[in-house]
Amino acid sequence: PDCLCPVPSSSGESKMSDMGLEQRAALVLVLVLVLVLALLIVRCFRILLDPFRSWTDHMEHSLDYRVS
Repeated sequence: PDCLCPVPSSSGESKMSDMGLEQRAALVLVLVLVLVLALLIVRCFRILLDPFRSWTDHMEHSLDYRVS
């Protein structure tokens, strides 16, 4: 039949194997940056929601270093 449907390749290669080394490195870098950004956003929201607790936590850690 005259079907214009795409025929799946028999080799079964994934999309990751089609990517070059530079593209994979860029993808990994972007994922790491997104993870760091998410962690910073969570930390900022924790400080905004409970600023006194974050200050006392900081003071306890600094006192621990002075004692030892």
